[in-house]
Amino acid sequence: MKSAFQVNGWGKMKAMFWAVCLVLAGCGGQPMPPAGDQQAAIASRYAVKARMLALATNEWNFFGQQQVVYLGDEESIPHVGFWEDDDLAHSYRVNRYWQAAGRPAITGEDCRQSWSAAFISWVMGAAGVPEYQFPPAEAHWIYVTHIIRQADEFQPNFVPHGIKNYRPHPGDLICAGRGPLAQQLRHYPLQWRLLQYTPMHCDIVVARKGLTLEAIGGNVRNSVSKSILTLDRDGHLQPTPRRPWFLVIENRL
Repeated sequence: MKSAFQVNGWGKMKAMFWAVCLVLAGCGGQPMPPAGDQQAAIASRYAVKARMLALATNEWNFFGQQQVVYLGDEESIPHVGFWEDDDLAHSYRVNRYWQAAGRPAITGEDCRQSWSAAFISWVMGAAGVPEYQFPPAEAHWIYVTHIIRQADEFQPNFVPHGIKNYRPHPGDLICAGRGPLAQQLRHYPLQWRLLQYTPMHCDIVVARKGLTLEAIGGNVRNSVSKSILTLDRDGHLQPTPRRPWFLVIENRL
């Protein structure tokens, strides 16, 4: 039979042991935010992506829901919407995008000015994406190289992928090259130095239905258009002569 000292002493030793463990855990680990704060943060992140999709879709509606279908080597426009210089309303809508990119003097009447990057910049800013994560730009390569440079940071919100390494989802950006090297970009490593000053075009993925992908972008056939794409059997982007896709930017917001 154990003595009262043995019982009480062992109880005190166990209490001290667990107290030391709790102190050490508190010193070595990061304090966890309250569950309510975590849920609010997650809801806020999802709200930003939802606003992105809603804003892009609203602009597509405003421009008359133009569609561009890419199927193999063929490109077709089954429905033509309003173009950038059709009237003042749509011309000045393009001006809104340019303001977001820091070029407030340009309107849709300046048809030689490619405004697809300005459109993306406006959507991101209006949705509430901070500029340090996605800098507004008049050319796609500016924010693309920024995202690639930041990809090694802890938990980045935008992550670049080659088209064969990731399946695009709503909220992601898909990018194609332009110019003489466009068809070769998908064979290059995703290094920001290689993509500086590279002409390209990017759209926002708004829907995925089986192997059909829908993406909205600005300055696609002179309008805010929805592009309809066919994915390969594994769900990856397929480059076409008209759109040599090489990059998917995963949106983790």
